[in-house]
Amino acid sequence: MLRVLMFLVPLALSVYTFIDCISTKEEDVRHMPKPLWAILVLLFPLVGSISWLIAGKKRSPAAEGWSGVRERGGRGQWVAPDDNPDFLKSLNEDKKERGEDGPKEG
Repeated sequence: MLRVLMFLVPLALSVYTFIDCISTKEEDVRHMPKPLWAILVLLFPLVGSISWLIAGKKRSPAAEGWSGVRERGGRGQWVAPDDNPDFLKSLNEDKKERGEDGPKEG
């Protein structure tokens, strides 16, 4: 069983990173061109895969921390949705699109 895992885990990691590499947008790839990353992952499965995961792709803001984090003074600070002006603005826009003015008495 251990021998099978020693083969399957690196194989699964290589397949995942190769698919992640080729499906990543060109502007999200860092340090090297995308085809070079794909070749690196194929030729050196373990080292290439780990390198891709660490340095090859720009990560999304959600992966870097809370999705509600806003930069303030060089430090990330979590902002609740009801204090986030962008979120509140989007709610007002949604209301206007639906034609709602407010609670209706009935």
